[in-house]
Amino acid sequence: MATQDDENGNNKGSDRIKDSAQQIWLAGLGAFAKMQQEGSKAFEALVKDGAGMQKKTQAAAEETLAQAQTRMAGFASEFGTKAAGQWGKLENIFEERVARALEKLGLPSAAEYAALQARVAALEAELQRSATKPATAAAPSRASRKTAGRSAAPAAATKKTVRRSTKAG
Repeated sequence: MATQDDENGNNKGSDRIKDSAQQIWLAGLGAFAKMQQEGSKAFEALVKDGAGMQKKTQAAAEETLAQAQTRMAGFASEFGTKAAGQWGKLENIFEERVARALEKLGLPSAAEYAALQARVAALEAELQRSATKPATAAAPSRASRKTAGRSAAPAAATKKTVRRSTKAG
């Protein structure tokens, strides 16, 4: 009997394994059949989920890109400011050296030239004011008396020369 029990025990164990394998095989076939029936629905659901995921990742990528662009614009602005400052320093150095060279050559500086222009403009304005005043009402200025004296003296000298020539002749 011991041999029958071993055979029956072995038969029962191998029967259980066969039954279990048969059930696993049937479950697999059932899943496959169900997937064939619902495959198109599952595929459409996966496509829908994928589109939603793509929109989320695109939005995240665009946000990251916008942040990167803002950051790069800040860097560019900062770089431009620094570069402009350096150009300003270089320009000042150049202007100082040119001014020293012109000074060594004896040329007037821009400030001296501007002062001379202002002085000439003031003198021109004064001359125009004196020219518009009536000659009889205004007393002759010191400069005009000197000019008048100088122009009269050569005329008198010319007359004397003329008289001598008439007396001699």
